[in-house]
Amino acid sequence: MSSPDRTTCGVRTIKTAMLVTDVGFLLYWTAALLNLIPPQHAYKDYGDPVMSDWNFSFLPLDIAASITGLASLYLAGNRRHQTKTHGHPLQLPLTLISLTLTSVAGLQAVAFWALRGDWSLIWWIPNLILLVFPIPSIVHLMRESTAGDAPADDPAAALGRR
Repeated sequence: MSSPDRTTCGVRTIKTAMLVTDVGFLLYWTAALLNLIPPQHAYKDYGDPVMSDWNFSFLPLDIAASITGLASLYLAGNRRHQTKTHGHPLQLPLTLISLTLTSVAGLQAVAFWALRGDWSLIWWIPNLILLVFPIPSIVHLMRESTAGDAPADDPAAALGRR
């Protein structure tokens, strides 16, 4: 199993990345809905109604990722329903749902930009981050979850290799 410092640091990093991402989604959609994004900083063919529809098709996905992520972060900090050894029973499932939705949003955007042959780093970098950062986070959380549930005499679990 990981040392407590490494585990704590890993979870803290995941929580920080989720908070930044979830608040970022909400800020982006607020700016998009209020038409605050200058066209020169927007995606290619910003004025095309089909492209606008494509962009807004991500709204439910991104908001679902934000709501589940922020809810999981709230539950992580809310001690009322936690035991000494475990957090709230919905915390891990909500975290995994949020991370999965975030990665899917990044994948969908990257796939679309690749199909269009649009290689603007302004849109690729954030969407690659959305695609990639959840994957090691999910692996880390699943390892910690399964290692914590394993019997003490299980050597594979003790090494976090379950």
